[in-house]
Amino acid sequence: MHGWARGIAMAGALAASASVAQTASSPVVRRALADPARADQAGDDARRQAAAVVAFSGAKPGDVVVDYLPGSGYWSRIFAGVVGARGVVYAAWPARAGQSDRGKNAVATLAARNVPNLVAQIQPGDLPSSPRPADLFWTVQNYHDIPNRGAGEPALRAFNAAVFGLLKKGGTFVVIDHADAPGTELSHTETTHRIDAAAVRRQVEAAGFRFVGESRVLRNPADDHGKGVFDEAIRGRTDQFVYKFRKP
Repeated sequence: MHGWARGIAMAGALAASASVAQTASSPVVRRALADPARADQAGDDARRQAAAVVAFSGAKPGDVVVDYLPGSGYWSRIFAGVVGARGVVYAAWPARAGQSDRGKNAVATLAARNVPNLVAQIQPGDLPSSPRPADLFWTVQNYHDIPNRGAGEPALRAFNAAVFGLLKKGGTFVVIDHADAPGTELSHTETTHRIDAAAVRRQVEAAGFRFVGESRVLRNPADDHGKGVFDEAIRGRTDQFVYKFRKP
């Protein structure tokens, strides 16, 4: 690379880094993360790069957020602090989750926290939905599960179409998942629980979304993608992609 080109590239990278840093250190994000009510989960913030990825999502006060398959509600509780009293967070499980004790218990546990603007719910169907048009649809380490059990790409097409339908014009779709090696497509989603990032981008764009960009804060070049995500040698340190899409 010529010196002038290298200089332009470095300047662009520095500008992007500065932009992310400024957003991540905004009062809204800092206040949400510092809320004493979430002290029980704050110890996980650094590993999950919570400040950076929440900032990257673009969530803001007054927004409607759908946190799909939210587990214990880690992200739901943070977003509740970000969107504030004028916004709402739907921590959403598909209808099939309501048939299991695990799903029922997760909903009940999160609801019992009595966060005023956080609604824990079993959805009426198995495809994503929202009681109100949403500004942000957020899902972490779940996308790779959608094509499993023989569902394949048709399930992903239906899922992405449903997300497109529930978002407002200009709404954002963020996918965070365990990266697989380039070219692997969906071949390991049910074994190592990884997915080819390029395949995800292609599928989501095919639903009509525009790719906005990637945050690399969860990337780990030391992960060779060969181990399952629950292998203790890599668990909690997998190479993960953070993709952001927008509904035109």
